[in-house]
Amino acid sequence: MYLYSLLAEVTPTPTPTMEVDPDLVTPGPIGFAAIAIVVILVFLLIADMQRRIRRTRYRDEVRAELDAEEAAQAAGQAPEPGGDDAK
Repeated sequence: MYLYSLLAEVTPTPTPTMEVDPDLVTPGPIGFAAIAIVVILVFLLIADMQRRIRRTRYRDEVRAELDAEEAAQAAGQAPEPGGDDAK
């Protein structure tokens, strides 16, 4: 019976109090500016990387065409008509 009375007792829960100033834990305008700068830099980095990858791919395609033309000339054949030279 004693255990039941201990379990039945209602203990009040303390009300939480604010110990920290909310203005001190928010990022504020400086945090916003820092995140905005990081976003802009990442966007520019992605655009630059896409441009570099595209340029490398085009260089590989041109190099492959030149190698094919050299191989055709070495074999005594004329280059294929209607290639990129017609542009």
